[in-house]
Amino acid sequence: MSFPKFDRSLLKILPLEERVSDVYVDELARLDDPVPDYLEEDIPEIAKRILKSREQGHPVIWMMGAHVIKSGLAPYVIDLMERGLVTGVALNGAGCIHDFELAMHGATSESVARYISEGQFGLWRETGKLNELAAIAHRQDIGFGEAVGQYIVQEKLPHADISILAAGYRLHIPVTIHVSIGYDIIHEHPNCDGAALGAASYNDFLVFAQQITDLEGGVFMSMGTAVMGPEVYLKSLSMARNVAFAKNQPLNHFTTAVFDLQDLGPDISSEADKTDAKYYFRPFKTILVRTVRDGGESFYVRQNHKVSVPVLHKCLTQEPR
Repeated sequence: MSFPKFDRSLLKILPLEERVSDVYVDELARLDDPVPDYLEEDIPEIAKRILKSREQGHPVIWMMGAHVIKSGLAPYVIDLMERGLVTGVALNGAGCIHDFELAMHGATSESVARYISEGQFGLWRETGKLNELAAIAHRQDIGFGEAVGQYIVQEKLPHADISILAAGYRLHIPVTIHVSIGYDIIHEHPNCDGAALGAASYNDFLVFAQQITDLEGGVFMSMGTAVMGPEVYLKSLSMARNVAFAKNQPLNHFTTAVFDLQDLGPDISSEADKTDAKYYFRPFKTILVRTVRDGGESFYVRQNHKVSVPVLHKCLTQEPR
């Protein structure tokens, strides 16, 4: 017995030039922009941990949701990659889309309220190129992130300089993409091959997990990702510890930091009760509590990304070390 499937050949796919976007490349942050006046003692401490980690040759892995890119903050991330202070970046599928659209089209993001009413949300021709790149990644047995970064660089897309994926390819720093089928606008497109997309993203999961094997003494940051970040990190850490402990090697002493807006209260070192809604906020129980209880340490920064990212960048690049 088989169930009827949606016929994607019936879809009307329009060019990006017909879309009204919400974010344009000339609105992105600049490294010389004034840094917000914000003093939060955990950010300088996180910066110290990052600097110490890199001085000792340990990794600094930055996992982020799409709003970091959508908020125009990619230049800060790229600068820290270029300085060797970030050794790996992990994105969700939407983060990849915003990065790619900015590099190619100079604009990204659309009004969901407007375009869902028109039945046009997400159905933009050029963005569907990402499905082709996923298929290429599958054929070449590489990660989705590497394939997209390679394309942006080799095709010399107009705004490649503000692409985190392109920076990763150029600098040979892993930028992994962790997709969930049905989550992203490119999954609507007729050229989406779910098997290829899954295989390419699974390669990225394995690349990410390999980075976690070296996390002893390092730093893991999760910014604005409530599900993908903690869940991918949790499974990767379990795999990495499984191998490390079999070799009698430690994988307990590292720093984690979560940047988000949820009010977690004054105690971030203890799990909330199951009757408390905070218990179900995965970054709290997974990143801040459970995975560091055997020797690590965690920090929570409750602030808008447009404030926390520039301040972190300043602490890492302009403050006395």
